[in-house]
Amino acid sequence: MTRASEPAVPTPAQLDAAALARLQALDPEGRHGVVRRVLATYEGALARQLDQLRAERDVPTAVLANLAHTLKSSSASVGALALADACAALEQRLRHGAVAQTHDVAHLIDLAEAALVAVRTMLRQ
Repeated sequence: MTRASEPAVPTPAQLDAAALARLQALDPEGRHGVVRRVLATYEGALARQLDQLRAERDVPTAVLANLAHTLKSSSASVGALALADACAALEQRLRHGAVAQTHDVAHLIDLAEAALVAVRTMLRQ
């Protein structure tokens, strides 16, 4: 149980409120729909990357490292922190010579699916 004084840690299926607030600060009055546009763009890109991961369970290490790099930044910017953190850790391991494993891809798929649900939920609001 979280104490009232401790910040709530988002689950993988939630987006970080602080990251969303940073996006909202770019368009404080909401006239330009920045948050919605960024989330929609992220949703489309994430869906395509998720399809690639599902289709190619044996993703080559270099491709997986590049995909993790791309997902790391975009996921962090929308508050999908569990996915961003997993991508950062995987990218670092792969760049230092580790070989991509099936469980690495499966873990990214799980986190990407959760992030996609969270983004789609926000877009429906």
